[in-house]
Amino acid sequence: MTTENKKYQLKGLTVSELREYFETIGESKFRGEQLFNWMYNHLSTDFLEMQNLPKALREKLNEGCSLKTLDLITVQDSVLSGTKKYLFRTEDEKNIESVVIPEKDRSTLCISTQVGCPLDCKFCATGLMGYKRNLTVGEIVDQYFMAAKENGKKSITNIVYMGMGEPLLNFNNTLKSLQIFTTELNTAISRNRITVSTSGIPNKIKELADSEIRVKLALSLHSCFENIRTLIMPINKKYSLAENIEAIKYYVKKTKTRITFEYTMLQGINDREEDVKALAKLCKQLPAKINVIPFNSIAHMAPDGISGELAPTSRNKIYDFVEKLRNNNITVMIRETQGDDIAGACGQLAVKY
Repeated sequence: MTTENKKYQLKGLTVSELREYFETIGESKFRGEQLFNWMYNHLSTDFLEMQNLPKALREKLNEGCSLKTLDLITVQDSVLSGTKKYLFRTEDEKNIESVVIPEKDRSTLCISTQVGCPLDCKFCATGLMGYKRNLTVGEIVDQYFMAAKENGKKSITNIVYMGMGEPLLNFNNTLKSLQIFTTELNTAISRNRITVSTSGIPNKIKELADSEIRVKLALSLHSCFENIRTLIMPINKKYSLAENIEAIKYYVKKTKTRITFEYTMLQGINDREEDVKALAKLCKQLPAKINVIPFNSIAHMAPDGISGELAPTSRNKIYDFVEKLRNNNITVMIRETQGDDIAGACGQLAVKY
């Protein structure tokens, strides 16, 4: 990837690729580790401040290379929860959003992998903006490094690939960004605190399981019934829930991790007694936990059709639903809404074009 002034983009390269790059320009391969450290651990975007690189090399890099893939346009702060929503602009003037959610013992960044999303899930605002393109590796990782720099180093403890887009439809760039985050040279974040959330692309779930990377996986479930899931998640027509559960079982067995099921509560659609029973049955088949998510309004995107008719399950019914699941010895967490006052809550990320 090159910038407008034809500079070579180094952000998004793995340490092995950086070694190879320095070798091609007649420099020692160990400069790759040094630059990796400056980019990903010191959050530097200025070659000239990299004091352990020779001055001539710094000037050479500054002349011909770039460490920047995004511009930070705005930061919105939630006065209710402290949630921060970042609006970034790419070099080809596409806009994406990321969100940092503070909690008692952690701070989680929801990271985007696409400009928009092609899946059209009926409860998600991102699908309403349509799909523009995949993000590059540099654009994916830069969301973390720019947000961490703005918040202060070590301010973000967790990453969830659950911003705009379907990570597994941008598989190669998602995988490469995970390699950057999880390499031993990267001291920014632990692999145990990285989760990839997917609507369900079975072959890619298995491919991720077969990679050397061991991160947590979350499936956007939202219903245990094929017909209902297809109604609210059209991708289910192509990749059925049955296929995805088979792939999830493979992932759990291969990686020895516990799966998370994401479950947005929709009034009269997936909050019935039969939904409790189906969830309990599913969770007894494999190590799993459930994140129950109150439906957050997507009215800011003026939805029509099914999307415009969706309503949230009442708080009392959510508590009753969760209690019944816990009575079946299932681990259930309620993901409390944060950032809805800035359209930054789960399912609300979208940019109008």
